[in-house]
Amino acid sequence: MKKIAVINGPNLNLLGRREPEIYGRVSLEAIQQALEERFGGRCSLTFFQSNSEGGLIDHIQGLGGRAEGLVINAGAYTHTSVAIRDALLAAAVPFVEVHLSNVFAREGFRHSSTLSDKAVGVICGFGPLGYELAVEGLLEAIGA
Repeated sequence: MKKIAVINGPNLNLLGRREPEIYGRVSLEAIQQALEERFGGRCSLTFFQSNSEGGLIDHIQGLGGRAEGLVINAGAYTHTSVAIRDALLAAAVPFVEVHLSNVFAREGFRHSSTLSDKAVGVICGFGPLGYELAVEGLLEAIGA
């Protein structure tokens, strides 16, 4: 059974409460539960969230050999963190970048990503369903 890591960056621990008109009313825990229910028989999922760039980097570096793929919502670090990009490249684990909102319908600074050119795919704008689409696409990409 393939091992998939789901990693969430800053402020995603506030899902359901933070700007619900943009990010929705579903909590991160509910998203994780939905993923377990849908994919629990197809892959082994692990979940991690940190508001710290260093915490995210340490976790990603530790995935080498422990995960066959990962889904990442790096939050605001998507647009600024070369260090997270470098950690993803060093871990050499295929990944899908996911965003709850359509970043291209928002502020201009959200239109660029330090990660997307190295991602297997990018999903944005579908709310919590985006995580399910990301796992499904990732499983297909890694042959699971």
